Amino acid sequence: MTISGAISNALSGLRAAGRGAELVSSNISNALTPGYSRRVLDLSASAITSSGGVQIDGITRIFDASLAADRRLAEAEQVASENLATYYERFEQILGTPDLEASVSGRMSGFESSLITAASRPDAPERLTAAVLDAGSLANSLRDASDGIQDARSVADRTISQQLDQLNVALEQVVALNTQITATQVQGGDVAALQDARQGVIDTIGVLVPVRDVPRDNGQIALYTVGGAVLVDGTAAELEFHSSNLVTPYMSVGAGTLSGLTINGVSVRTDSEHGALRGGAIGSQFAIRDELGVEAQEQIDSIARDLVERFQDPNVDTTLAVGDAGLFTDSGGFFDPINELGLSSRLELNAAVDPDQGGETWRLRDGINAVTPGSVGDATLLTAMSDVLTEARVPASGGFGGSAFAAIDLVALVTSDTSNRVRISEQELSYTNARLTELTERQLADGVDSDAEIQRLLLIEQAYAANARMIAAADEMMQTILRL
Repeated sequence: MTISGAISNALSGLRAAGRGAELVSSNISNALTPGYSRRVLDLSASAITSSGGVQIDGITRIFDASLAADRRLAEAEQVASENLATYYERFEQILGTPDLEASVSGRMSGFESSLITAASRPDAPERLTAAVLDAGSLANSLRDASDGIQDARSVADRTISQQLDQLNVALEQVVALNTQITATQVQGGDVAALQDARQGVIDTIGVLVPVRDVPRDNGQIALYTVGGAVLVDGTAAELEFHSSNLVTPYMSVGAGTLSGLTINGVSVRTDSEHGALRGGAIGSQFAIRDELGVEAQEQIDSIARDLVERFQDPNVDTTLAVGDAGLFTDSGGFFDPINELGLSSRLELNAAVDPDQGGETWRLRDGINAVTPGSVGDATLLTAMSDVLTEARVPASGGFGGSAFAAIDLVALVTSDTSNRVRISEQELSYTNARLTELTERQLADGVDSDAEIQRLLLIEQAYAANARMIAAADEMMQTILRL
């Protein structure tokens, strides 16, 4: 090998060592940076000159696309599970557990007990008053439950709007990064940092809605939801949604009173089974607003209907005529079954027995439409009310399977079903947490290992020293030749 060849060989080694040290420094400094992918230098023997040397072929970004996609989907499932578990826990708190006096079950039990107590001493005004107060508390608890359900739906509606705004911004960012990556590649630049930035944006999108990324020419990617919607393919899709300030029991997508979702002006499904954005944060909020909240309202309304119809029966209170409101009313009036939706939010105690509305508690004993007090010792109506409350009836609505229930048992069924859903949702959340943790750890294993990077730096230092020594030896030979 000639002296000039040796120098050329050593210089190529110094360049490779310098570039390698730069990459190691970048890896170490970004070891804790979210979304950063480790870089390694690709080297090969130079075939350009006869003296050999080292050729830098490029920089490889260590990134497992398949693992990243699995982790992204796992995170979407985890967020959705967390949202649903939070909803079920909130609904359970709205209903309350049977051991709490202020729960719906506790109020129903208290009213039942007060009726029995009043029937044992129909002449005692304080017992009639206690029964009336317990009836009012029961009505209030069902109204509060309805309000809580609609509040959860309202929060979900607002959250959908906020998250879709975030999604639209993120999709535009992906398109912009696609363009920058293509331009940088054409110019022969390093696109690793741009790819990291794009991956970070995609991970943000993946929390909102589960997506798959598909490679396109010139380093670009397309994004599709697991529901089949195209979010990015050359251009970004535009998702539109109009939030409501307040969601009521009477509002739904089907009725056109709640906003659906459009993608590029085309309406798409939002249900949890076939929705375009199903899964993830946005999909779970749609499920709460349009499915779970609606189902919960139907159950509470069914309890309210069962309660109203038990005491609206003229066979129970003979002072009532057909079409007269009973002890529990629909906004003070007669309940018509065709108006069941939202009944629990309108449930009121009949003003005729409510002292706060100018009524008299003795009408609980003598009849809602009684004009004058009857015999103070007559417990016939109070006993009939107590009996009808414990009578097993088949609910007319609510999807309870056609079985017959006493009023307290119907409440217990809804409460028990909710508690069971809380347990199942917590199990699902535990599973999705474990899955996400495992995939995250596997992805981190491909990340920056500081110890390995230090070892690599020591090897680079040795290579640098060897090449520097080669140049020093060539210099000594040149000096020796010049002295001859």
